[in-house]
Amino acid sequence: MEQMIKEYAKRLKLSWIPANYHTIHAETNEEFLLKLFEREVQHRDERRINLLLKQATLPKIPNKPYDWREIQLAPGITKDYILEGEFTKNQENLIFYGGVGTGKTFLSTLIALNLMKKQGKRVKFYTAASIVNALLEANEKGNLGKFLNQIEKLDLLILDELGYIPLHKQGAELLFQVISMCYETKSIIVTTNLPFSQWNNVFGDPILTEAVIDRLIHHSHLIIFNGESHRYKDSISQR
Repeated sequence: MEQMIKEYAKRLKLSWIPANYHTIHAETNEEFLLKLFEREVQHRDERRINLLLKQATLPKIPNKPYDWREIQLAPGITKDYILEGEFTKNQENLIFYGGVGTGKTFLSTLIALNLMKKQGKRVKFYTAASIVNALLEANEKGNLGKFLNQIEKLDLLILDELGYIPLHKQGAELLFQVISMCYETKSIIVTTNLPFSQWNNVFGDPILTEAVIDRLIHHSHLIIFNGESHRYKDSISQR
């Protein structure tokens, strides 16, 4: 009997039931089946979320509430609209602008976690440098198409630390290709320490820079992060 249950469960691709069905206690057959299916669905959801979290490659963030006091929101949007990822339903972008350590990466990571855990959305986190390196490597190995297909399947792409270092010419062109592909099909969060007027220092070509900005700011919200570095303030307070 047990072997037959395992065999049928395998054919139906049920992974939780064959090892755990005997732990279910119920007063009726209907209640037993309901609990059985609930646990199987819960197990599948947990596996899917864990896989999404693994694929997202998010950075570690502090285990504390987010401090919104020095965040200047764009007109017409709320904290929940940002934090719950509502902007992704309309393929809108978020531009996080502010100094180093002001909470841009922290907030983008919180948004990603909410989208994956609550909505099962697909997210990928890159620094600007890391995605450019990945694009250059994929292009060199002839795998660029495969890499772009992976980006195309995302619901949200996070590009962190744009502006910290100038980009390689070919890398900048490949990044523009990614941004163009995402335009009006999925959402992007960009965190940057530079105003738009200085983005040419990153992309190295005024025409390319203008094209990048044009695609990013259309259907986007600018969020300004004021104040000093949280890491700096934390280090001072611990002295």
